[in-house]
Amino acid sequence: MNRRRIIVIGEGAAGLMAAGQAAENGAETLLLGKMDRPGCKLRLTGNGRCNLTNTDPLPEFITHFHPDGRFLRQALSQFFSDDLRVFFERLGVPTVIEQQRFVFPASGKAADVVDALVRWVEQKGVTLEMMSPVEGLIAEQGRIISVRAGQKNGTKHIYYTDAVILATGGASYPSTGSSGDGYRLAEAAGHTIVPIRPALVPLETSGDIAPKLQGLSLDNVKITTLANDKKIAHNTGLPRRSEAKTGEILFTHFGLSGPAVLSLSGCVVDELTAGKKITIAIDLMPDVNESQLELLLVRKLAENGRKQISSLIKQVLPARLCELFCELNGISPDKQAGQITAAERKKLKTFLKNFRLDITGHRGFNEAIVTAGGVSTKEIDPRTMASRLVKGLYFAGEVLDIDGDTGGYNLQAAFSTASLAAASAVCGL
Repeated sequence: MNRRRIIVIGEGAAGLMAAGQAAENGAETLLLGKMDRPGCKLRLTGNGRCNLTNTDPLPEFITHFHPDGRFLRQALSQFFSDDLRVFFERLGVPTVIEQQRFVFPASGKAADVVDALVRWVEQKGVTLEMMSPVEGLIAEQGRIISVRAGQKNGTKHIYYTDAVILATGGASYPSTGSSGDGYRLAEAAGHTIVPIRPALVPLETSGDIAPKLQGLSLDNVKITTLANDKKIAHNTGLPRRSEAKTGEILFTHFGLSGPAVLSLSGCVVDELTAGKKITIAIDLMPDVNESQLELLLVRKLAENGRKQISSLIKQVLPARLCELFCELNGISPDKQAGQITAAERKKLKTFLKNFRLDITGHRGFNEAIVTAGGVSTKEIDPRTMASRLVKGLYFAGEVLDIDGDTGGYNLQAAFSTASLAAASAVCGL
């Protein structure tokens, strides 16, 4: 009995997983990659540490995806976070849980993850053809029959196949090979491409506030997105990425970054594209409500009447934020706390609970962690990752119109969809 021939296009996380799983399931497997080595983008993931997944239970996990994480339920149910940890343990890459949620390789090195995946696919007999960019998918009578690719020496080659798994990634970090090739290939095959946008991307702000605070990181602050001065409404039964986030933010020379900002950025990009005025409201003290804060300020100002207001504010805020508050509100940092007026106290409360920055734009794909948009999931069978339009064509990873929050969600989705696509392609489902 002849072995099924599977071609995997893409040498990233999804591509390596799909190729290895297809070969492990008995298929003759070829991986075509455009770069000179596999896993270029994966090596950079998590600042080089590779946040593989997290410990959220499945119902919670899928709420962290846009536009609808329910598409991933089948793939995640068959290969989820515990399975992924066991898988990497088997490959000699033990994992650890940090902050009671986030899963990393114990070594803290993304390169170890890539090297283990490459060894695995090679041991399983996968043929890796690097520097072989795919130029087209060839179909006859609605079924994929071959792939046309370039070669290192400039020649072209036709590879015949029983199935193709498209795992080319998105358009973020194009220097790593993730430059949107999969969208072109899928569209040529008849698939709809939802317009792509940067996601998990830093935001640009107006004025000079962010540059003045450049390098300052704030943890455990709550940020809320406002469009045209109104909180962005949630329009589905699942939490949207526009929901207020609590976590870390980082001020940069152009604006804002950090996990909490990145998780909101996809929504901001969409609203900016729609022409809306976007404001980020930062709650610097999310554990205290406004009534409690009012009582706290009255008491602290009265108890420390002879202290300079700057020294009092520095007990709860970094010095640079204290200086900014005084500058923005025309209050001398040397002013005694007992001399602070009711109006000035109100300004301090507003600063602590509703510090606002206007968003003017966002960074590009070269700084975006993932890509929003992609191949429409309406045209993909979530039970198999197979195309509903072309037989023998399967999809995995970021090329799909599904993107998640920061925190290991996107890598887990890539591995899970790749595993399901490989199993389905081998069986011809």
